[in-house]
Amino acid sequence: MYSIRTDLAVEAREIYEKDNRGDMPGVDVEVKRGKDMTVTIVKVVDKKGEKIIGKPMGTYTTIEVPELKNFNQDLQDEVSETMAKELASLIDLDKEKTALVVGLGNWNVTPDALGPKVVSRLMVTRHLKQMMPDEIEEGMRPVCALSPGVLGLTGIETSEIIQGVVKKIKPDLVLVVDALASRKMSRVSTTIQIGNTGINPGSGVGNKRMGLNQALLGVPVIAIGVPTVVDAATMANDTIDLVIDTLLHQSEQGKEFYNMLKGINRDEKYQLIQEVLSPYIGDLMVTPKDVDAIIDNISKIVANGINISLHPSIHLKDINRYIN
Repeated sequence: MYSIRTDLAVEAREIYEKDNRGDMPGVDVEVKRGKDMTVTIVKVVDKKGEKIIGKPMGTYTTIEVPELKNFNQDLQDEVSETMAKELASLIDLDKEKTALVVGLGNWNVTPDALGPKVVSRLMVTRHLKQMMPDEIEEGMRPVCALSPGVLGLTGIETSEIIQGVVKKIKPDLVLVVDALASRKMSRVSTTIQIGNTGINPGSGVGNKRMGLNQALLGVPVIAIGVPTVVDAATMANDTIDLVIDTLLHQSEQGKEFYNMLKGINRDEKYQLIQEVLSPYIGDLMVTPKDVDAIIDNISKIVANGINISLHPSIHLKDINRYIN
């Protein structure tokens, strides 16, 4: 079976159920559909499910908003509030406990700049809680933030930097924000995934680094990600699959052309696409042409969701007033 690059648990589940024509064992799924968005909660409940889906046991919440790319302010605010609600359900913190938010990625590469941009829009309060505790209203947690860059910029593994910071400041929770890879262009910039099992930076683009999780850092780690790229070979493969399915639908069963299409090995086809494309484009990842505006927009949505969930006394209108 070929491996399709995706960081999204909901997509891994879709691939399995399409190929096996049945539910994925060891995985529970809850779907909540609204007017403008769909929230899918995938829970990996045992080792069998963990092995099949390729992700650790835990909860993965995916918020899908197809119209998010249209820059509708009211919809953006609704997504931030929905994200805050789903994120808060995974946060088990006393109001005085400290949260560290880490923005992963390279701020010099736009599709990878989501993490640093989110950090730039956070309401950081740890220093204020320490220096002027009486001035800070109830319902605001001590929050600190960090954008450690990437190995190519610093010469230091990101996990090593974060381990050092965690050891020094001793937060009670770490939230990690990163750009992800999807297998569908329709999910790029329209989907937010929240997971309580940590993250493996760069895994979706074949550049897997040391994982950031509770086993490594000693505190709970929640990962928040948005797909900003899709693998070119996967796009080509899915396009050809659509063509094959259309031709099968239009062909007469039992005829030579129908049997030829039916006999195509789709695993071998994907491998062939990779082999043909590789000499010309290498490991090409595709992103929308308006990615600059998209990253600015989605980073604000994600930052607002984090701000609301970590500071229950702060309302979205207050955040929008002070955070640009």
